[in-house]
Amino acid sequence: MRATDTIFALSSGAPPAAIAVMRISGSNAFCAAEALAGRVPESRRASLALLRDAAGMELDRALVLVFPGPNSATGEDLVELHLHGGRAVVRAVSAALAAFPGLRPAEAGEFTRRAFLNGRMDLNEAEGLADLLSAETEWQRRAAGAMMGGAFSRRIEQWRQEVLVLSALTEAELDFSDEGDVETQNNHKISEGCKKLHDAIRTLVEAPGVEKLRDGLRVVLGGPPNSGKSTLLNALVARDAAIVSDIAGTTRDVIEVPVSIGGMAFLFLDTAGLRDASDDRIEAIGIERTRAAMESADILLWLGEEGTGPDRPHLVEIEAKADDPAHQRKGSRAVKVSAKTEEGLAELVATLTDTAKELLPPPDQYATNARQRDLLAQCVTALAQAASAEDWLITAEHLRQSRLVLDALTGRAHTEDLLDTLFGRFCVGK
Repeated sequence: MRATDTIFALSSGAPPAAIAVMRISGSNAFCAAEALAGRVPESRRASLALLRDAAGMELDRALVLVFPGPNSATGEDLVELHLHGGRAVVRAVSAALAAFPGLRPAEAGEFTRRAFLNGRMDLNEAEGLADLLSAETEWQRRAAGAMMGGAFSRRIEQWRQEVLVLSALTEAELDFSDEGDVETQNNHKISEGCKKLHDAIRTLVEAPGVEKLRDGLRVVLGGPPNSGKSTLLNALVARDAAIVSDIAGTTRDVIEVPVSIGGMAFLFLDTAGLRDASDDRIEAIGIERTRAAMESADILLWLGEEGTGPDRPHLVEIEAKADDPAHQRKGSRAVKVSAKTEEGLAELVATLTDTAKELLPPPDQYATNARQRDLLAQCVTALAQAASAEDWLITAEHLRQSRLVLDALTGRAHTEDLLDTLFGRFCVGK
């Protein structure tokens, strides 16, 4: 992969389709457009053209748009060919471009990578774009849009500027430490400034991460055998995802079912029935997996005897099989549910969505990923050390470290391995 190459790829969905968009980016993009269309159209204006290959054979009648760099999506000269979306058309135009000197097919994520390297977006915005492309729920879309829109990066830049001011004050202490007035004034400013930044960034580190939005909240159904877990799961996901039987121990392993409710992603887990002992070795393994699943649950729906579930937050007592006169009754705080008659299902779904809103990042706000939180945590540590240091040289060094971490967040400082991992998530045409 060379950044000086001119690249091309299909950026729309796989043909056949009504329209296929072919993108070309790089120094030879306009030359390729002229070779195919016989001219370079006016910038940023769609122009109808007959495309021909090097031998003069007609390929397609298409719309051609040109975007001069650096004010383009990639920061380079960029061309879009809006073709008819048949497989043969796309194949013929791709072959003509590949035959053009200086052009090669793009690699996965290479268009977005060039946008990053040319300053059209920073690392956080690129990660937001990756999340937006893979978003399947409304909350995922909104969070990814906020990250891609630069809200998080603007906040990082604000913090970076504050660190620069604190660094400048520290340098003043180092340069003029023999002047008592300067030391008295700046000492308080630096210490309080570090503490204020520390508290603001730590709040973001402790906030819910994007992983719960992307992977879904883990909702585990737990309880003894024949308590109605599998039947309730099928009712919640509106399909027969789990086998239902009156025979105890039918469910031997953890069954995972992803579903979207209220624009939020959930991962429901049906589990083996809990009991003290089992002579069946396979069932015993299933019970161990049930206990592990309940430990990792974000929300636990407990169908066993009231008060006997594990002591953990966000446990919801379920009074299942409410249509059966002999069902196990619970107190008023339990959600009374019948999967057969659908009694209480709406209340249970409302309970799940209300709890999810407490556990997920707020809508329309960005949510940080593991990389971002790790760097923010490093920044918090550096600021705490800067605030408590008694030597100005040590304070200056910790402030420098916090600034480097903030630069790594936006991509001012980065490694090639990091970029390869990030942009490898994109499709070839992006």
